Amino acid sequence: MADVSAVGVRRVKPLSVADQVTNEMRRSILAGDLRPAQELSLREIAGDLGVSVVPVREALRRLEGQGLVVATRGKSATVAPLSREDLRGIYRMRRQIEPEIAGRASLLLTKRDHDRLAEQLAVFGDATLGLDEIYEVHHEFHLGLLRPAATDWDLRILDTLRHAAERYVRLAFGSRDSDPDEPRRREAAHAHLLASMMERDPGSAAHATLIHLDTNEQIALRGLASLLD
Repeated sequence: MADVSAVGVRRVKPLSVADQVTNEMRRSILAGDLRPAQELSLREIAGDLGVSVVPVREALRRLEGQGLVVATRGKSATVAPLSREDLRGIYRMRRQIEPEIAGRASLLLTKRDHDRLAEQLAVFGDATLGLDEIYEVHHEFHLGLLRPAATDWDLRILDTLRHAAERYVRLAFGSRDSDPDEPRRREAAHAHLLASMMERDPGSAAHATLIHLDTNEQIALRGLASLLD
């Protein structure tokens, strides 16, 4: 049973050193401070962070599982490169999984679910927020649409794909932040997806999810082209 205080909130658990190292390295990779294909030395990272190599090794193992790091021989690894093939593969897998779950979830979403998800739409349209502030809400929104019909294994796979796609999504949509119409487009796209889910028509929900994925993949591919070409 969760450790809950008298006011109804769960206690915050302190992060382990490995958790802290993982979070910092992940942030550095997503921000581009650690560049694609850059070699990572366990000892150098440990020295920079002021920790032993043990939590660094554990962090690299976790980040490899998220598709952000590629393990190499010896005491090193490399930041996973960015590629069109990788991006297409991520979205190909998402298209195989998400529309089917969305179709089943459309029959299970409640009015309470709808109200909670509708509140999150305002975040997408807030022009004062940056991508870092939007991304976690974006993830929770999409997870909220699928969770009613998703198994634990579905959620594990979706989380892995989310981590793998995050660098591409941030690259593509970060470059669109200067467009004054982008917040309105982003809010409208997610409002349409939510409305399609609430129609309780599995075919319509699956189709809307597929179109949403296709659109985001094309935006991500254009953002990647500006970096690779």
